[in-house]
Amino acid sequence: MRELFTPLAILSCMALPLAGCKIVKNPDPNDASVQAAEMTDEARMAAYAETIWADKVLPTVSENAVRLTDLHAQIDAEGLDAAGAAHGLRPEGEANPWNFAANGEGTIVEANTESRAAKLMVDVDADGAADLTLQLGPVIRGTALRDAMPFIVFTDFRDQIEFAKLGRALNDLANAGLSVPEGDLVGRTVTFEGVYTLRNKGDAIELVPTSLQVR
Repeated sequence: MRELFTPLAILSCMALPLAGCKIVKNPDPNDASVQAAEMTDEARMAAYAETIWADKVLPTVSENAVRLTDLHAQIDAEGLDAAGAAHGLRPEGEANPWNFAANGEGTIVEANTESRAAKLMVDVDADGAADLTLQLGPVIRGTALRDAMPFIVFTDFRDQIEFAKLGRALNDLANAGLSVPEGDLVGRTVTFEGVYTLRNKGDAIELVPTSLQVR
């Protein structure tokens, strides 16, 4: 009797009902959806942040920026909510704090550029005291850049973790776009534009600059 040799794959199909034998197409490694699925949350949010930074984020900041001294004069005179309704940006819901895009210039009264949470303390009203902190990073507190963007909506993202990663990715881009000169900066003039969160009137201003020039 002649022995019949059959490949293992064919024997497996013959041993199963016809419906159980299925050919699965290998995924295309160049497919964008496949690549996105294989990325970490950090990498995926960093890639998304890159796509919106120049075309959406920076124009939103510039178009909504109010001179900082004028903005806070309005907050003092009319209250935070009135100024927020006129100039503020925030996600839907009254429980969310106001975010403001602001610009201005002032004198650097203190500088910490060695820390990973580097910052400049700036006097904008010429009284010799710091009125705001410019967060240089790379470690930047808060999510003002994310929360000030009207086109970024929490429900468009998978969960709170992914949403938090986007906030970090935008802060990273802000840090990467800054150029701060070396040496002693105290006493020098800084011009800035960026975003900050203000929960209550009188809170300290910690602004995330999207542009900055020291002279």
